[in-house]
Amino acid sequence: MRVIDHVLASGTAGGGGARQGDVFDPNSGQVQAHVSLGDAALLDRAVAAAQAAQPAWAATNPQRRARVMFRFKELVEANMDALAHTLSSEHGKVIADAKGDIQRGLEVIEFACGIPHALKGEYTQGAGPGIDVYSTRLPIGIGAGITPFNFPAMIPMWMFGVAIACGNAFILKPSERDPSVPVRLAELMREAGLPEGILQVVHGDKEMVDAILDHPAIGAVSFVGSSDIAHYVYRRGVEAGKRVQAMGGAKNHGIVMPDADLDQVVNDLSGAAFGSAGERCMALPVVVPVGEKTADALREKLIPAIEALRVGVSTDSDAHYGPVVNAAHKQRVENWIQTGVDEGAELVVDGRGFKLQGHEEGFFIGPSLFDRVTPDMQAYKEEIFGPVLQIVRAPDFETAVRLPSEHQYGNGVAIFTRNGHAAREFAARVNVGMVGVNVPIPVPVAYHSFGGWKRSAFGDVNQHGMEGVRFWTKVKTVTQRWPDGSPDGSNAFVIPTMG
Repeated sequence: MRVIDHVLASGTAGGGGARQGDVFDPNSGQVQAHVSLGDAALLDRAVAAAQAAQPAWAATNPQRRARVMFRFKELVEANMDALAHTLSSEHGKVIADAKGDIQRGLEVIEFACGIPHALKGEYTQGAGPGIDVYSTRLPIGIGAGITPFNFPAMIPMWMFGVAIACGNAFILKPSERDPSVPVRLAELMREAGLPEGILQVVHGDKEMVDAILDHPAIGAVSFVGSSDIAHYVYRRGVEAGKRVQAMGGAKNHGIVMPDADLDQVVNDLSGAAFGSAGERCMALPVVVPVGEKTADALREKLIPAIEALRVGVSTDSDAHYGPVVNAAHKQRVENWIQTGVDEGAELVVDGRGFKLQGHEEGFFIGPSLFDRVTPDMQAYKEEIFGPVLQIVRAPDFETAVRLPSEHQYGNGVAIFTRNGHAAREFAARVNVGMVGVNVPIPVPVAYHSFGGWKRSAFGDVNQHGMEGVRFWTKVKTVTQRWPDGSPDGSNAFVIPTMG
């Protein structure tokens, strides 16, 4: 059976341990490959290769580094179909979603192509008598990324694109559930002209994660995953003296005002709640209609729309979504559905027990809809990460603002309305990091930044955009003076704040 190996600089392979993990085909439920699981000794060799290669890469001028990014973008676009099919075969998302995964990552690569401009420093002439001050951004050295299964192309490119363009070496630890696309991306980076040792891929589980967090030569770590693990990564990485950004879970809300276009809302919810089987941190699993009349009308329109959703294999071009990633995750989602029932929520559409003809062992879950979910329910408080939509009825606008604001997660939120004042008021007051106005999945474009609040993010700096440049660089400020050699000492140096 095929074994997915690490991507290391020449001469660094071997000695990574004999452990392997299973990679499933979510459509059939069968193991389709094995992935090598590395250890601390393997990471040591990857770090040594990165240390050897990084100084020359940092000394390469930004224009030349940008040219590698341009070439990489071209190669990914040329290989889009093959990458999407590989991604789909291991994750389970349909081909259209897989291409979207890749494209959103490429948009950050496009931003990284402009790194010569993004790295321009600051300069002050005449900060004092004959004194000039300038600041420059320098790479931190070696960065690492620990990425989740749900976006095996986008999130790695969010991380390594900016980090490498800034002059760093980068070690990527992708999810062991769907590791093939990250491996292929690293191969394409080499084909684009990236020197060996600048981007390496190490596979592993908690043993590898801890090795990355503890390694003294790794200066910064970026993580995306569940909130409990994000908190662990942040705490352990910071204790080891690293710069850490750790993005966690979410429970995004969609507020539906009485004046909203309900047909558009239902259309948006069908994609935002159920697309990619709900396995994304910017999914919209909670809808909050304001007023009973709005709630009843929305529910009436949602039921036939949900029942019309087509669940199919990931290569089915007519399917709205495919299977979840593995059997354990399928069971987890179904357990949360039962929890909602036990807590007293009304299960309007039950997706449990779904079987796809000819693929009965696949990890498929039908779409589910709950109504009359209340904030005290665990099924509301926690992230389900599956094709489950919950209706939480709000009597008024104030309650609708309060629900997402008081939730433990603060990743994204959306409001659907025709009222500009209501939208403006909501966006200003809601205690959530990313807000959509009539936009169901408010993921910012690549030249802005991505990041939530509360338990959705640990750390002070967001992903990609200029926030990413700041995360992957450190500032050096130089105060310089060129004396004219006056023999009487009249040109003596005086710090401006002292004179």
